[in-house]
Amino acid sequence: MTAVPASFLGTLAMLRWWAVAGQALTVLAVAVGLHVPLPLPWMLPVIGFLAIFNLYAMRRVRRVPDAAPAEAFAHMTVDVAVLAWLIGCSGGSSNPFTSLFLLPIAFAALAMPQRWIYATAALCATGYALAAAFALPLPHIHGFAGDGFDLHLIGMAANFAISAAVFVYFLAQLASQRRERDQELALLRERFARDEGILALATHAASVAHELNTPLATMLLTLEELEERDEVPESLGDDLALLHTLADTCRQRVRELARAGTGAEGVDLDQVIERWCLLRPAVELARSGNLAPGTRVDAAVGHLLQALLDNAADASLAVGSTRVELHLDADADGLRGEIRDHGAGFDPQRAFLPGQLFDSGKPDGLGIGLALSHATVERLGGELRLHASEGGGAQVHFRLPPRDREVG
Repeated sequence: MTAVPASFLGTLAMLRWWAVAGQALTVLAVAVGLHVPLPLPWMLPVIGFLAIFNLYAMRRVRRVPDAAPAEAFAHMTVDVAVLAWLIGCSGGSSNPFTSLFLLPIAFAALAMPQRWIYATAALCATGYALAAAFALPLPHIHGFAGDGFDLHLIGMAANFAISAAVFVYFLAQLASQRRERDQELALLRERFARDEGILALATHAASVAHELNTPLATMLLTLEELEERDEVPESLGDDLALLHTLADTCRQRVRELARAGTGAEGVDLDQVIERWCLLRPAVELARSGNLAPGTRVDAAVGHLLQALLDNAADASLAVGSTRVELHLDADADGLRGEIRDHGAGFDPQRAFLPGQLFDSGKPDGLGIGLALSHATVERLGGELRLHASEGGGAQVHFRLPPRDREVG
């Protein structure tokens, strides 16, 4: 069954307050100001009941995100019943405000399933019929603007003004809600396209990781043999040791790709940063923050941090700078990070535009760093923001919620 948004009930509750105020003022103005003999003891308590019911309706709206169509219909049943009672006590079908029975039908047509629209129409027709059949006739009024028909015309004009105001308000609210839903749908479609591309990339990455494992193992064996040979010049010893370390790091990263999908334990954040520094020796990383030693995070967070650091390093190096700044804080509120480069800057929105998922601004970039970072932060329930830095470059801020293995 299609649910009715709580915002619909909220709009009805807001309009109901206007109805309570308008009904009370109109009844008192006609009875006291124009001296029309209305049965006030039968009318004012019903208006008070509607006000009390609206207190319950507003409380209900705050507690539930959506409502069943039957509940929305029940709320409108109360409105129609009160309107029918008031119309019946003040002339029935001759009352100029009888056209207000059309408003619930219009509201239902804009927000409720079809069968409930028909039910609302039948409800309003029944209310009108009962108000007309059991109406208390109003006496003819003399001395007011000629005769009682002039009073009826004035009532019709007031009814038109009220109906027009209600329609304008209600339709404006619905148009605003529709624009919000359209924006949410556009964002969801964009995320779906991005996640679909990332899924394809992940599938391909798993295949490549499987293929790279064997040649990396062969490279390590070859490097070990070269290091053990006596005829290798000593001047190459340091280079061979560095190549051995880099190859071993690459093999560990390949194995982490497999462990990431099996729920393996988290990684040490300090080790992630040290390993990144080893792979990017030309970059000067300035660290700050209160990250406790041995802090372990989800493996996805480690990949997130390395991707952001790679982007910052590439941006700085592109303009001849070697400096990248990293600030990390980890406490009971979660993990917060800030990465700043000293590059030429970039448009933060460009990386997330539809059709530009893997479009990199770097000549030799793959164009997936920011897309993967954004998807990772969303999956972990965090936030990621990008903006220009004072003095040039860009800053990336991310916040991740606390988890059992994030703060050590």
